[in-house]
Amino acid sequence: MSTPDTKPSNSDSDSPPSQTPTQQSDSPADAKPEDAPSDQMELEDEEEGECGFCLYMKGGGCRDSFIDWEKCIEAAEKNNEDIVDKCAEVTAKLRVCMEAHADYYEPLLRVEKAAEKQFVDELEKEAGTAEQTADQNASQSK
Repeated sequence: MSTPDTKPSNSDSDSPPSQTPTQQSDSPADAKPEDAPSDQMELEDEEEGECGFCLYMKGGGCRDSFIDWEKCIEAAEKNNEDIVDKCAEVTAKLRVCMEAHADYYEPLLRVEKAAEKQFVDELEKEAGTAEQTADQNASQSK
């Protein structure tokens, strides 16, 4: 009779792996290529080391547009080019795609809109401060 403190014996070695989770491994070394379809393997290889944002973007309907955008950014960085100028067209296409798939990309679109509003508000505030300073300087010089 076994107590909770003792380890189970190896006599259950004929049991399926799903019943012995401590013996399973998720490491790639244990994965068998013949067990996974080639498309799934390519996707897993592609996802390895990807950031969460990239995985999210590729998970929606704008996967291809995002990959094009990513390639443009990488090329611009590699060639020391202006990212905004070089990638304006693919960025616009990605944005249009995201808006067309707003059901999936809505959280990002909402954050982007809030950041844009904050940026505009700050610019307006700075412009108002600059105008106020110019008015004060003009009245002092009279």
